[in-house]
Amino acid sequence: MKKIILLSGCLIILLSGCYNKKSAPASDYIEEPHSFSKPNEAAITHLDLDINVDFDNEIIHGKASYLIKNNKASQIILDSKFLTIEKVQADGKDTAFSLGDFDEQLGSPLKIDINNDTKQITVFYKTTHKTEALQWLKPQQTTDKKHPFLFTQGQAILTRTWIPIQDSPQIRITYNAKVKVPSQLMAVMSAENPKTKTPDGQYTFKMAQPISPYLIALAVGDIEYKAISNRTGIYAEKSMVEKAHDEFSDMENMVASAEALYGTYAWEQFDVIVLPPSFPFGGMENPRLTFATPTVIAGDKSLTSLIAHELAHSWSGNLVTNATWDDFWLNEGFTVYFEMRIMEALYGKDRANMLARIGRQDLEEEIESFKETPDDTKLKLNLKGRNPDDGMNSIAYDKGYLFLRTLEETAGREKFDVFLKSYFQKHAFSTIHTEKFVAFLNENLLEKHDITFNTNEWIYNAGIPDNQAIISSDKFETVEKTIQQFVKTNTVDKTLTKDWTTQEWVHFVRNFPNDIKTEHMAMFDEAFNLTNSNNSYIAMVWYEQAINHDYHGNDVDAKIEDFLIKVGRRWYVSTIYKAFKRNDKTDVALAIYNKARSNYHAVTTNTVDGILGYKQE
Repeated sequence: MKKIILLSGCLIILLSGCYNKKSAPASDYIEEPHSFSKPNEAAITHLDLDINVDFDNEIIHGKASYLIKNNKASQIILDSKFLTIEKVQADGKDTAFSLGDFDEQLGSPLKIDINNDTKQITVFYKTTHKTEALQWLKPQQTTDKKHPFLFTQGQAILTRTWIPIQDSPQIRITYNAKVKVPSQLMAVMSAENPKTKTPDGQYTFKMAQPISPYLIALAVGDIEYKAISNRTGIYAEKSMVEKAHDEFSDMENMVASAEALYGTYAWEQFDVIVLPPSFPFGGMENPRLTFATPTVIAGDKSLTSLIAHELAHSWSGNLVTNATWDDFWLNEGFTVYFEMRIMEALYGKDRANMLARIGRQDLEEEIESFKETPDDTKLKLNLKGRNPDDGMNSIAYDKGYLFLRTLEETAGREKFDVFLKSYFQKHAFSTIHTEKFVAFLNENLLEKHDITFNTNEWIYNAGIPDNQAIISSDKFETVEKTIQQFVKTNTVDKTLTKDWTTQEWVHFVRNFPNDIKTEHMAMFDEAFNLTNSNNSYIAMVWYEQAINHDYHGNDVDAKIEDFLIKVGRRWYVSTIYKAFKRNDKTDVALAIYNKARSNYHAVTTNTVDGILGYKQE
């Protein structure tokens, strides 16, 4: 049952004890290798942000004020990277501060002197041109090409590059914000959002539920809003609004399906903003406002599993959050599992199994890529001294999913669903580490129902255990037979591919024989015009195969270059750049990358720089 009460003017939702601002348990914070903060001594609990977005100089400047929980400390430490700290106040009075030694991954500790009874601190600051979270786009880099655009990307540890903060996922804070932008633009955040532009470019925001710092997000552009239901809708540039609205018209059905599985949606509003194509991810689950790439707009809703995935994060990730980045699989493995259940509920088991089968293939490729570093194939990682982005791969997503699917098949879906629902309710608005999850699993599923399961092998060992669930797809078996027939007969029968889904086409392209001849590549391209596919996923896997098999027909080389220059989605572009490198064509890749790099977000350039050994002059 959902209860709604008013507490200090804020709307608080209680979901079977899910969220109660008065009784939310105080955390004993664990040691966190990716943050300088020492929250057991002094921790932030609420942020008031007051900033000006300066497009002319491409900086954000203003102040961040924090309420703090002070355990009689003489100092509070925030994370800061590539920020200019102008002054700091404690309880309204100037106080001493210093920046510690700079670490390439983590930035610097911002050490602020406080008294043992200090309750509030304020940091006056501005961003710099090195700030990694922000991407400033010129008008020509946007869809409508009329006005500039700005968006942030905080995950994993980039929020500290645009806000000085205790940048650890185990820190949960509420926030309010005042944001000043040019009057022709609209600002939106991961908070309660406006639906129309203000005349003066002044916007205010409130996030009443406590979230981790990596989920604080901002986008500023010439955008409009169109509702899908009373709690779902789309933000996008004007020329993209109708396309996005049509593509994502099932959003309300997705929310309802998710609620039917694992309990009431706890964030009131679920909106999506379609960003310019340089956005580095398919989607980012910023609460109340998912950020999404335009590459998922295929015209036939075939790539909308991404929206189901980001929605699922409203439970696994945003509601129950990994305590450290070593526990990232708790966010993504659960979310992929939940995504598949939403897709099955809406579109049937065949569709869900095809998606899961593709994920299983991705997992095989990822494990092969880690053959020299098998510890990276464990679910629980040790990323100390490394960028947490190193753990954001198919292991967390697809091995995590396979673990949970195997658990479901072992325990039975009915018991597993009861367990998952209780897991989300019990740990709502809190963070959890792997060991705590294992204890909860043992007590509430395995021991409760006398189930024997090799949990530790799945979580703490490399590779995939033998008792893995087998994911099969009759449709994919048909696709494989179709490939064999086309290659054997040197002819294409289009009736065999009629009404294929995107997943079937992706499976078709990815499963060409290793020794396929260029004549067959040309035959497929002529029949299906794959080089000019309007579906970005199909285009990406086709371009990878063109590079793998030295196919140059249908002007595909120019199409690949155009794709890499226009699209900044890290998964897509890194896949293609890896194909160039794997096939000893790094010189070709670098020639394109020199043209494309300035269009990419720092998240993407950090990855591709490593792939190609790129050194910025």
